[in-house]
Amino acid sequence: MTLSRFVFLFLLVSFSALAQKDYKLWLQYNSVANPSIAKDYKANLKGIVVLGNSETIKIAEKELKTAFSEMLGNTPEIKFDLKEENNLVVGSQSHLSSEIKSQLQTEFDKINSEGYIIKSISLQNKKQIIITGKNDVAVLYGVFNFLRILQTNQSVENLTIADSPKTNIRILNHWDNLDRTVERGYAGFSLWNWQKLPDFIDQRYVDYARANASIGINGTVLTNVNANALILTPQYLEKVEALANVFRPYGIKVYLTARFSAPIEIGNLKTADPKDSEVINWWKNKAAEIYKRIPDFGGFLVKANSEGQPGPQNYGRNHVDGANMLADAVAPFKGIVMWRAFVYSEHDANDRAKQAYAEFQPYDGKFKENVIVQVKNGAIDFQPREPFHPLFGAMPKTPLMMEFQMTQEYLGFSTHLVFLPKLFQEVLEADTYQKGKGSTVAKVVDGTLFQNKITGIAGVANIGNDLNWTGHPFAQANWYGFGRLAWNPYLDSEIIADEWLRSTFSNDENFIKPIKRMMIESREAVVNYMTPLGLHHIMDTGHHYGPGPWVSNLSRPEWNPTYYHKADKNGIGFDRSKSGTNAVSQYAPEVAKLFDNLETCPENELLWFHHVSWDYKLKNGQTLWNGMALKYQEGVNQVEEMQNVWKKTEKYIDSERFHEVAMLLEIQHKEAKWWRDACLLYFQQFSGKELPKEVQKPTQTLEYFKSLKFPFAPGNG
Repeated sequence: MTLSRFVFLFLLVSFSALAQKDYKLWLQYNSVANPSIAKDYKANLKGIVVLGNSETIKIAEKELKTAFSEMLGNTPEIKFDLKEENNLVVGSQSHLSSEIKSQLQTEFDKINSEGYIIKSISLQNKKQIIITGKNDVAVLYGVFNFLRILQTNQSVENLTIADSPKTNIRILNHWDNLDRTVERGYAGFSLWNWQKLPDFIDQRYVDYARANASIGINGTVLTNVNANALILTPQYLEKVEALANVFRPYGIKVYLTARFSAPIEIGNLKTADPKDSEVINWWKNKAAEIYKRIPDFGGFLVKANSEGQPGPQNYGRNHVDGANMLADAVAPFKGIVMWRAFVYSEHDANDRAKQAYAEFQPYDGKFKENVIVQVKNGAIDFQPREPFHPLFGAMPKTPLMMEFQMTQEYLGFSTHLVFLPKLFQEVLEADTYQKGKGSTVAKVVDGTLFQNKITGIAGVANIGNDLNWTGHPFAQANWYGFGRLAWNPYLDSEIIADEWLRSTFSNDENFIKPIKRMMIESREAVVNYMTPLGLHHIMDTGHHYGPGPWVSNLSRPEWNPTYYHKADKNGIGFDRSKSGTNAVSQYAPEVAKLFDNLETCPENELLWFHHVSWDYKLKNGQTLWNGMALKYQEGVNQVEEMQNVWKKTEKYIDSERFHEVAMLLEIQHKEAKWWRDACLLYFQQFSGKELPKEVQKPTQTLEYFKSLKFPFAPGNG
């Protein structure tokens, strides 16, 4: 072999090894660097006793072998008895001896069917660690959580953990189209290669299931909410079945989006009226056809009568009629219907933020018991900051499912580092006051406030076929954090950031401390340089890439950014107070009073609820104009600080990911300045005021920023 060819192959292998780090997500299983911790693990984990031989248990066994080999440098012996001590015993409740069961009874009483137990016990004076649950998937969750303990270098002495998910449905919504484009997707094309399915099973499908199981996600909607009826045809159901077979051992159910007009489009019917007997029978037969192929099929997600999608209102019916008809079709098979509440109409342009509440709240208690209404976290559309959706707490007789967006449609796409669990936590901790103080959104979502039977959290996926899955290495943390919060909506985002960093990069405190702080502050940075003080929906048209506060010529009023900021010579902001659209009245009286009063409204949501004078004095003594301009500058400064912090991490991580993030932060810095300059130049026309001296002066004109066009921005459906 020539020297040049050898060098080429060496570089190729080296690059592949480095690239694998991006691909492995948070399942890196890096070698334990601390000698004393490694010694402790090896002493306490001499062998593995595996109870059961299901496909799920075999997956758990393989995961343990892989992790131990990579983290500790040895594959522990697989044993078949407990004659020696310091073993890891893995198996479901039904496979445990009566002696072990008796020692774990207290923990078994605490967990539900998906919960797991990790406990150190003594059997005949021999120490053992037990990982168990009431079924094999629960055991798999326990294994992944035990491995997280090792990844984060925590002690395995005297473990007593009994943990269960607080929601039933923890699900990804893929906005993937059958042609493999992804609406609002910024990480490449869809994972699902429909052309090669069902016969070609890409390893990515397995790795996707493994990653989801590791954070407790138990469902996936394969197709876009702007649905294509073809997915319900036999040609595609065969392909869906193949994916379901891959995901099943990992505890993941598949769901599909149901296009409401499917009986017409693929069923040769003349109507899709939910009260029509032929339509009712068509959906019942379709459900039976699906369940024959996929016995554990989860059910349907439906977007109806929103943004041009067909629905029951096309036939003079309502959301209850449509949802209950589909619910009856899947009920015999224990399926569910997730009916989205994201609706707004051009015929009611008074205030788009009020429409979902107005349309759904009167139907409280009228949906079938296997219907859950899926509500976005805010009343507009996944903005960098929105007050919590007023429907949360307002429908006590109807299960409500949270819908978060992981893909950063309005937060700089996958080129901006934004740690979204901070946003998610803010929403979940918001107090609805519907049953007095402490009636948080989290308690609505997990069913404890109103004792709902089915509960769930959905996340619009940020996953594509890019090597690193999410387009930005740090966007993986949003997938990870969503799963952790879906499992436990009360988790702190700092804990999530800490876990993710240690599992993905390093346990070195010199790396963890500054990067964790950077992640936690990143969401506020993007709010500052895009939409400070309650501004919202001022992104450019269609692609939602970059600023466009000047857009005012679209056919529907509520599609125009000018509709939302209402800037004029008197001030800026949308008046949703009692003297405006009275959107505040959709909240409980305590919350409405807070938002309605200009003096008590939180300043970070001020312009969401009020049209405020440019000379209004903020709490820090600045005028609104100066305060807003300084917020835009602060956002830019925060990104500069993120760059400075990241530059100091080079010695702690691999060079590939270091340089990748550094380049992306440079893009983010440029685009933060773009946002600042374009927005301030536009709003300055109305305020007529100079920029504060602390704000960097724009180097381009407003006309320049208005002239920018992005016809091929990614994710624009």
